[in-house]
Amino acid sequence: MKPDQLLHPARAGLYCPIGDFYIDPVRPVARALITHGHADHARAGHGSVLATRETLDIMAIRYGDPFCGSAQAAGLGEVLDVGGVAVSFHPAGHVLGSAQIAIEKDGLCIVASGDYKRGRDPTCTPYEPVACDVFITEATFGLPVFHHPDPKDEIGKLLVSLGQFPERSHLVGAYSLGKAQRVIRLLRDCGYDSPIYIHGSLQRLCDYYVERGIDLGELRPATREKGDATDFRGAVIVGPPSAFADRWARRFVEPLIAFASGWMMVRQRAKQGGVELPLVISDHCDWPELTATIGELSPGEVWVTHGREEALVRWCELAGTPARPLHLVGYEDEGD
Repeated sequence: MKPDQLLHPARAGLYCPIGDFYIDPVRPVARALITHGHADHARAGHGSVLATRETLDIMAIRYGDPFCGSAQAAGLGEVLDVGGVAVSFHPAGHVLGSAQIAIEKDGLCIVASGDYKRGRDPTCTPYEPVACDVFITEATFGLPVFHHPDPKDEIGKLLVSLGQFPERSHLVGAYSLGKAQRVIRLLRDCGYDSPIYIHGSLQRLCDYYVERGIDLGELRPATREKGDATDFRGAVIVGPPSAFADRWARRFVEPLIAFASGWMMVRQRAKQGGVELPLVISDHCDWPELTATIGELSPGEVWVTHGREEALVRWCELAGTPARPLHLVGYEDEGD
């Protein structure tokens, strides 16, 4: 069997014609397998959804329940039969509940990575390599220029700033799912034990992380009952980047704007966003991690998707591994 017979790009996403299902479809379909809960991979309105328990719960939090016709939870490593195709989910290390999806038929195994990272992150199960014939890898940071620093060193910059500017509120922009909780956990791991204030849109997801056994310390709502802006002097406030452009952000004392993202390596992005303290913290692999993963797996073929595809394809070809870009559309960088 050729790989394209088992899985190939279609208008709605990666499609398995034998099992009649899609992986992370970008529009509603009858049967969807979902790698993780970010909105560019997990959309509402499918007939049926197969995903990890955490991803299903996160989709219910974000979209309401029911968000699909029927849902089935897949245990990590559990092999399921979906339309005559063996399907299994394996940790991806991206956010809570994230998984790679392996599909196998007649001795051919294809692994779709979804989004993944190799660095340590106590807020989710770490990535596990899965032997395969074809590896479908993301390439969000698929250029040699991207080498991400140690996240604790980046949090160290925030702690230094708190010491230098104790009179200012420190607003940390972080995407609601995964990045916000990781930043909070990193602060705790680096010894910050004061209350952390959070935007209201983070509350339910943070509560869910705590329910799943991830200690985030004391969290408080970033609201004012009496209009006293000094309540947040010297405090850390975490919120989605979109909130920093509206009235919510103007309640704080001389706010110092930080943003946690792999894209903060690009100075122009930080400047355009008015970011005073860029924190290079990514939930995706950087270039060395992408190439090391491909080298470790040594698949017969690599397909590259949603990111800087051509550079990684070229690297694979120079390394003697057949590769091609998939040119899938509809995937953004919500969880960068």
